[in-house]
Amino acid sequence: MKEMRPNQKVLLGMSGGTDSSVAALLLIDAGYEVTGVTFRLYEKDGATAYLDEAAQLCARLGIPHFIYDAREAFRHSIVRYFVDEYMAGRTPVPCTRCNHLFKWPLLRQLADERGVWHLATGHYVQKRFVDGYWYITAGADADKDQSFFLWGLPQDILERMLLPMGTLCKSQVRLLAADRGYRQLATKRDSLGVCFCPGDYRSFLRREVGEGLIRPGWFYDEAGYCLGKHEGYPFYTIGQRRGLGIHLNKAVFVKEILPAENRVILSDRLSALEQTSFRLKEWQLVCPEEALHGQTLIVRIRYRKQATPCTLHPCSDGSLCVCLLEPLAAIAPGQAAVFYQDDRVLGGGIIL
Repeated sequence: MKEMRPNQKVLLGMSGGTDSSVAALLLIDAGYEVTGVTFRLYEKDGATAYLDEAAQLCARLGIPHFIYDAREAFRHSIVRYFVDEYMAGRTPVPCTRCNHLFKWPLLRQLADERGVWHLATGHYVQKRFVDGYWYITAGADADKDQSFFLWGLPQDILERMLLPMGTLCKSQVRLLAADRGYRQLATKRDSLGVCFCPGDYRSFLRREVGEGLIRPGWFYDEAGYCLGKHEGYPFYTIGQRRGLGIHLNKAVFVKEILPAENRVILSDRLSALEQTSFRLKEWQLVCPEEALHGQTLIVRIRYRKQATPCTLHPCSDGSLCVCLLEPLAAIAPGQAAVFYQDDRVLGGGIIL
């Protein structure tokens, strides 16, 4: 296959929502030849209105649009992973996995097939070229910043990314849509949570695994004393305090999950959940030489409102040790840890 050279063509992932739709407007304004693609990933109760909304917007803008049915592959690689992680007693990160292993690689594949150089979405992130490497950087809107989910993208995708929403706040995006005559887009509600499981994941999990695989078990304290009954270990996550279904006249937290025994260990001391180090698998760093020389970085294990100083050290077994300079509670296996230097994403990994 002949190597493609950069051009003014861009393939834009369009969900039918406000952000990707406004991204289309901005890219056209900037002089790009935009083609919209809408992925069919998961449709609850057969709802397909989003397909028509994306197609109608593209028709109004006068740009090509096509639909790509990826439901079977999405179920196999993302939904199955989501279920398997909970059944293993871990806490999955489906949005991270989808972006790294599914959505952006698929966008690149479809762009390559069409001779399109640029890839774009409505993500609230930016990028920057520093010392020979492309880095994801935080979006201007701190409340919408999605840099946490994009730490694992390779350089050949980062180089081709266009991110028109990165410098905007959500209020500006809604105002822009309204000013351009797209009032329905301007008032459209944001989608929340995991796309295929926007509500309570417990009922979704029950449907997916079938009868009998999630069984009631017992809560125990740290000394091994039985505290009461739980609904099944997959329904709990490390650090959880609310929704435990047990009343002890004091706050308790999930400290440990033991799938083989169907046990959930609780503690009334948040300090008992604190750790000063943890290890990562599947870790990636944009420039290892920059991140592995003992300098202090910031690690986040939660999407918002948490940032802890740390240093990084490779382990002999191939994992990456994260040494925290301050204790951090509720570090859940399966979740992502993402490293920052100021607003720049240096990499990340999955917590062991």
